[in-house]
Amino acid sequence: MFSKNPSLMLQYLDVLLKHSNFTKAAKDLYISQPYLTQVIKQIEQELGVPIIDRQSQRLKLSEAGKIYYHYLEKQNTANAMLTQELSQYTHPDKTTIKLGVLQSLGSFLLPLFLPKYLQEHPAVNLILVENIPTVSEKLAISGEIDFFIGQNPETISPSLRLETAKTESYYAIIPATSPFFEKKKQQLSIGSIPIKALLSSPLVLSSPGSAIRNQVDSLFNKYKIKPQIILESQNIITAVELATHGLGLTIVPTSIINKLTPGAYNLYPLSSNLISLNYFIAMNLTKTLDSYENDLVESFLTIGK
Repeated sequence: MFSKNPSLMLQYLDVLLKHSNFTKAAKDLYISQPYLTQVIKQIEQELGVPIIDRQSQRLKLSEAGKIYYHYLEKQNTANAMLTQELSQYTHPDKTTIKLGVLQSLGSFLLPLFLPKYLQEHPAVNLILVENIPTVSEKLAISGEIDFFIGQNPETISPSLRLETAKTESYYAIIPATSPFFEKKKQQLSIGSIPIKALLSSPLVLSSPGSAIRNQVDSLFNKYKIKPQIILESQNIITAVELATHGLGLTIVPTSIINKLTPGAYNLYPLSSNLISLNYFIAMNLTKTLDSYENDLVESFLTIGK
């Protein structure tokens, strides 16, 4: 019901919306136009609502179609996660390592070391378990995951053993809409903007509870600032994109800044005495590492070097 193959259905919808034409979409998908039309109509009959708005100039998802599309995305993700979880049994010849991480943190931190590690260790079956830090911490303590990657280890349970990577500094991304923005400059001089004025700007921040947000909140408390928060996102990358496109100022670590392309914004370095970030990898205090796990820890510790 509602499509046995969400990945294929997502492909059908994406191509149909791209061409805004059933015939052109079917040709691109290497299927017949009547078959594509039938697939869409069958789904609409099962749901009881149209998923394609055919009244507009270009074909687009109806409001119900947007809900269905989101459902397909979640089903596709769930299928992928199930396949990944089962791989430890379908490939018993491989060593399985379960790694816990916050999704937004993993999106920019894991590419810094994980591709090389997996290339060098083809016998490892790595399973990502994406949760908020408090959940990952509990799973690491209970042994349900092997490792937990996080930020700023000050409050981590003594039941976990930590290895900390190099300290990382922060930058403020100052959009062109800010009064502090300077044309023809990419990076501003450290100390050139009063910190209280900076923190009083309209802001786009990561959601409360994240390590980055906790540190930014500590600055608000230190300087007695009532922040003007325009928007909060669970994904720091979303906050960065919104900041670079003018919605408001945001504060992010260097590893994210390194991936940005030049644009209509300034980068303002913040003093490490004011705010800094430590990435860590944690494991159960009683855990004995095998060679693959030890190499994973060593690979993680190369971040920032």
